[in-house]
Amino acid sequence: MSRVFAYCRVSTFEQTTKNQILEIKAAGFSIEPHRIIEENISGSLAIKQRPGFTKLIERLEKGDILVVTKLDRLGRNAMDVRSTAEQLEKANIRLHCLALGGVDLTSAAGKMTMAVITAVAEFERDLLIERTQSGMKRAKEEGTILGRPQILNTEQHYEIKNQLAKNPNISQAARDYNVSRQTIVRIRDNQ
Repeated sequence: MSRVFAYCRVSTFEQTTKNQILEIKAAGFSIEPHRIIEENISGSLAIKQRPGFTKLIERLEKGDILVVTKLDRLGRNAMDVRSTAEQLEKANIRLHCLALGGVDLTSAAGKMTMAVITAVAEFERDLLIERTQSGMKRAKEEGTILGRPQILNTEQHYEIKNQLAKNPNISQAARDYNVSRQTIVRIRDNQ
């Protein structure tokens, strides 16, 4: 008989996993309390960097079922979720996501669902990159200077180069202008 586990995650300590547990039980999954893994950790961390999930993976055995309420409980993005689903499938562990109608993501229908989700995520990422590049190109054409603002003006650059010509002490120049040594090195090396 398959054992059923639940992975419930929230991002902050002010939040609680109680709603996720109730949602899983309402969906008809009967899970023993010691098989409910609760974790308070940011979703921005990859699943493999989460201690609670790592311990869960060590406990799961062939034929077990893992239930989550939403895909975002599992990973920071579609690629991370897909990787986790593939890892579970290789271990012969079924993965159910309630937000997707309880579909087993390791089944044929689940794999198709994951492929669509991954394709949409990649498409969105590519669109974001295109919009960013387009915006940067337009800003450059309009004469906008991109990047961090310069700490020192052109006159100060000239002064620093003269100072280094007389006394090549980078640390002293950095102290004199209240900047990092790396800033002085960049000014020195910029001909």
